[in-house]
Amino acid sequence: MRFQAIDLFTLLPELVVLITACVVLIVDLYLPQERKDVNQLISFAGLGIAIAAVGVVGLAWGPMPTYAFGDAFVRDPMSDLLKGAVLVVTLLAFAYSARYMRERDMWVGEFHVLVLFALLGILIMISANGFLVMYLGLELLALCLYALVAFNRDSSTGAEAAMKYFVLGALGSGMLLYGISMLYGATGALGFAPVAEAVAIQGMENRFLVFGLVFVIIGIAFKFGAVPFHMWIPDVYQGAPGPVALFLSSAPKVAAFAMAVRILVDGLPGLASEWSEILVILSVLSLAIGNVVAIAQSNIKRMLGYSTISHVGFIFLGLLAGTPDGYAAAMFYAVVYALMAAGAFGVLVMISHQGFEAENLDDLKGLGERDPWLAAMMTLVMFSMAGVPPLVGFMAKLLVLQAVIDIGLVWLAIVAVVFSIVGAFYYLRVVKMIYFDKPELDAAVDGSRDARIAVSVNGLSMLVLGMFPATLLALCEAAF
Repeated sequence: MRFQAIDLFTLLPELVVLITACVVLIVDLYLPQERKDVNQLISFAGLGIAIAAVGVVGLAWGPMPTYAFGDAFVRDPMSDLLKGAVLVVTLLAFAYSARYMRERDMWVGEFHVLVLFALLGILIMISANGFLVMYLGLELLALCLYALVAFNRDSSTGAEAAMKYFVLGALGSGMLLYGISMLYGATGALGFAPVAEAVAIQGMENRFLVFGLVFVIIGIAFKFGAVPFHMWIPDVYQGAPGPVALFLSSAPKVAAFAMAVRILVDGLPGLASEWSEILVILSVLSLAIGNVVAIAQSNIKRMLGYSTISHVGFIFLGLLAGTPDGYAAAMFYAVVYALMAAGAFGVLVMISHQGFEAENLDDLKGLGERDPWLAAMMTLVMFSMAGVPPLVGFMAKLLVLQAVIDIGLVWLAIVAVVFSIVGAFYYLRVVKMIYFDKPELDAAVDGSRDARIAVSVNGLSMLVLGMFPATLLALCEAAF
């Protein structure tokens, strides 16, 4: 592999995030406690520059894929869109988190550093063009998330959640690595293109490929949180601090989508019929268990955790379609879901205060009286998750269902619609509590400017993207 200076330009967004994390790490050493907001300003500036860098690199290289570091790293329209989405979600996460972390004595530089390094891992995963780089990005993301889940050292629930996440995460990573080793043994390559060529020649005749495929899909399913590899999601969402649950529920799902596309679509297209059949099972199980179990939850964090599982089922529906329209629909859904999850957890973070964690459904009662604007934004997010037109969640589900119907799997589309109707119950229950139940507490919500801007962007984007989806959809279609 021959290094060229132009390779660094292709990695410009990653370099900006890395430099930002290092600057925060160093500056934080010299900041007194009352000046920790400087870390937030540096992070905002770095993320803003990184978003601009994504646009500059995309405009400079155009729609054609660009490779760097001996084809180990790829920049293409898919990576540009996913990186932009992840950077925006991370920006929102920081905007929501200030008061929450400050009141709990967790407003320290390590929080920003860990989130930024997790973001760096996501960016690496999105542009990985081989199994080795993909795994390195995944581990960087996972190690940061383990620490973030346990960030509140006074919380026994957080420590328990982090331990469960670590153990199950290590198991999932081990299975993924075992699958990669099987694929390497069968093909003699780690890059996605050489693996695809070898798979096209060998096909199902090589049993090592079949075993490798199964273990790789298990690793992907774990990172998504698909049934039956979903056990960690409800506990981790409940135990993690609010801003961490916000970040964990949104940005890593975009990374998991990128990992699935790079490995399955780019690396294993010759086994598409096999992995599509496996994804059918995973999607049906995720839709069924995610929506049904969510109804029984009184803890809204756990409810949103099972909701995540059901949305993963929809993303898998788009992937298993095996067509450019299906991939574009799944990509559209992944980006939209990241925004919806950020909005839902963002509202929970804003209504939490010192000594009180908003995590039960009853905590949302009467929010329409306490803060009408915040209640309206939460309502838009809930309706969008339920798939109510004209919000963007409806368009995302419609595109996925259309892709499934186009390949003749009408029964699968019907199953998805049925469980979507089941899932609408617990989303509408939240709206009912917000507007029709009397408040059980009269605590002030976060009225800071950053949080207000973030929740407004989150909520109104559900309506704007739903009414004008063409631009985002065109970007998704251009990626395939």
